[in-house]
Amino acid sequence: MRAICWNGVNDVAVASVPEPRILSPHDAIVRVSLSSVCGSDLHLLHGYVPTMREGDILGHEFLGEVVETGAEVKRVQRGDRVVVSSIIGCGRCAYCQSELWSLCENSNPHHVVADRILGDTTAAIFGYSHAFGGFAGSHAEYVRVPFADHGAFKVPDGVRDESALFASDALSTGYMAADLCDIRPGHVVAVWGCGGVGQMAIESAYLLGAERVIAIDRVPDRLAMAKAHGGAEVLSYAEVDVQEALREMTGGRGPDACIDAVGMEADGVGLQYAYDRVKQAFRLQTDRPLVVREAMLACRKGGTVSIAGVYAGFADKIPLGALMNKALIVRTGQQHGQRYIPRLLHLLQSGDLDPSYLLTHRMCLEDGPRGYRLFEERAEGCMRAVFAP
Repeated sequence: MRAICWNGVNDVAVASVPEPRILSPHDAIVRVSLSSVCGSDLHLLHGYVPTMREGDILGHEFLGEVVETGAEVKRVQRGDRVVVSSIIGCGRCAYCQSELWSLCENSNPHHVVADRILGDTTAAIFGYSHAFGGFAGSHAEYVRVPFADHGAFKVPDGVRDESALFASDALSTGYMAADLCDIRPGHVVAVWGCGGVGQMAIESAYLLGAERVIAIDRVPDRLAMAKAHGGAEVLSYAEVDVQEALREMTGGRGPDACIDAVGMEADGVGLQYAYDRVKQAFRLQTDRPLVVREAMLACRKGGTVSIAGVYAGFADKIPLGALMNKALIVRTGQQHGQRYIPRLLHLLQSGDLDPSYLLTHRMCLEDGPRGYRLFEERAEGCMRAVFAP
């Protein structure tokens, strides 16, 4: 079969690879219909997530048709149209039972690297390096889905593929980011980053009761999308001092909750951004925590900072004084897809959400390198390149 593979830093290619096989009675094989790029994929391309190997298949956000199941798979069957959580969870451990699916004890067989970097091992993720399980990704004609009864969800009739696709990751991540904020009526929520996850966090914050959402980015078409589709007030960090603007917009108080939908390769302006770029380039720190700093400083006293952007290791200049003295609550984590996907599919079916506008570039697998280039450069208004094998 054909697949989009990681061949080295900034090197993506399309190759012929073996088709997946059932390896466990709990597996399913899914014929991929749509598979989206994700901002966290860029961390792999740029070499900031360790243990990628030449030939690894990329992709973790996908939807398709079940074509084969293992003997113990009961909830999905051949012919079902399913969206699959990017997070792989066993469904049996204490964390999965507590709906903390991204902390699964059993899905990631590669403990050594994760234990050293993170102090523990978290769940496996499709197509996201051998530190996160080494499972083949979804930018391919077929993908093996472990623990299929817990990770694959039937898409309701009437919900289009282009909408259901993003429940796999972008929508689940954005919704969880807003859910972690404990939003109350009247709350003001600030969202850094207007990529796919940021757009979904904006819409989710309103669904969960926010009175106002302020979106922060510098890319004009993304800010326009946040305003048109999400109803957000927008700030370009290239044009204003974000801290001053947020204070002014909230009567000097600061937002009730701040969401980091950017992660370890944050863009910015000024000396802090230059400092982070240099330290990351020389591998003196793994992440650029610019947004974490801004969110902690901007958030009102006693407010919540929700971190949905992916971070890989270590960074400095975190304002611990602001965190402690302002009594901030920090909540974070990879998305617990299996917890959120059922309710999100219901919202899609009812028409309360429709993330299909994120799909700006539909391509075939052979266009993989071009799709990633457009996505990385934010060229031609690319929000998400989606591959249809």
